[in-house]
Amino acid sequence: MLIQWSEEDNCFLVAFPDFPGQRWRTHGNTYELAVANGIEALESLIIAYEAVGDPLPEPTGSRVR
Repeated sequence: MLIQWSEEDNCFLVAFPDFPGQRWRTHGNTYELAVANGIEALESLIIAYEAVGDPLPEPTGSRVR
C-alpha cells in the first residue's frame, strides 16, 4: 500500500502499485483514515480476484530473504 499526500486533492491518496488498473484506489482526509480505507480497498481487490479465479499479482517491493 502506497500512501501519499496530495496538495491538489487536499487528502492522502492510496495506491496498490502491484495491482493493474487505476493508479489511486482510495483516499482519506487523515493518514489513519487513508490506511483504514486502504485496507478495505485491498480486501475488496483480493475478493474480486478470487471471485474470477485470477491469481494475485506478485509483489514487486522489497522482499525478506
